Amino acid sequence: MADSDWNGIEPGSEIPVSRRRKRAELRRRRNRRRMTWAVAVGAVLLGAATSYAAYRLNRADTGASTVLPGHLPVFAPPGSLDLSSQLAPVTSLFGADNMSVALLDKETEKWATYGGDVFDTASIVKVDILSTLLLQAQDADRALAAEERDLTTDMIENSDNDATSTLWTAIGSAAGLDKANQRLGLKQTRGGEGTVWGLTQTTAVDQVRLLAAVFGDKSPLNAESRSYVRHLMYHIAPDQDWGVSAAADTGKPTALKNGWLQRSQTHLWDVNSVGRIEKNGRTFYMAVLSNGAGTEDSGIEFVEQAARSAATAFAKSLSRAVTS
Repeated sequence: MADSDWNGIEPGSEIPVSRRRKRAELRRRRNRRRMTWAVAVGAVLLGAATSYAAYRLNRADTGASTVLPGHLPVFAPPGSLDLSSQLAPVTSLFGADNMSVALLDKETEKWATYGGDVFDTASIVKVDILSTLLLQAQDADRALAAEERDLTTDMIENSDNDATSTLWTAIGSAAGLDKANQRLGLKQTRGGEGTVWGLTQTTAVDQVRLLAAVFGDKSPLNAESRSYVRHLMYHIAPDQDWGVSAAADTGKPTALKNGWLQRSQTHLWDVNSVGRIEKNGRTFYMAVLSNGAGTEDSGIEFVEQAARSAATAFAKSLSRAVTS
């Protein structure tokens, strides 16, 4: 199928490694952005108003809210804390349909959520691809081959797209992913058609379910498989240390995978981040999914601001519940 049939997006295309920010530069820019975040974002949105209107009309290109074929409508887990008010300062600038957030507290198994839209995964699907490969290897009663370990390391730690495309084919593409996800407990994720793994569709809640399967004990992944995924997510390349990690307490380890993708027709950005963080003595599995940002930088700042606000609010809520 021609690239034009996919809105000009090459399979899993993202910004090459050579153009990603160095860690020190990223941290300096992040600190400056935090001082003037609202003003900067407002300017970005004003300049992108016309493009955003086109984006809202072109839902097929942006991966905006849909109900996936063969799936139930998206609902928050029962008893979830609604983060709408806590995230209002963020969503008032970007629009409520542009973001979804989900957190699960490891100890209490309580949830906090905002939004229920379906989003493109971009490169966060790489954790799902790795989990699928490991499940298939378990079923065959074999360990990963040396080549597979090299490919999976490149895919997760460096977000290498060529390695991902090779592994996407190896797992059976969307059919293999969807079959594994049934066992992993994902209910609202559908693999991208053909070779376009970056356009896999998912929800924030489903991404947290995947994190729970990787970092929790109740999982079809055995202990060795879970340990392998965790190791790679804890060793993300320094230039990709952004996203939900911004919400973690200083000095605490964060397991992470990010995704970023500029859409060819609207030129707007999908920016996603998933991971395990530690906040106020608690362990959270967290996903922030977004689309419609005018620039990659504003998308990253959007995700980080949402992550900080959501994690702080959830931690306070859980602490009040304990002391009340």
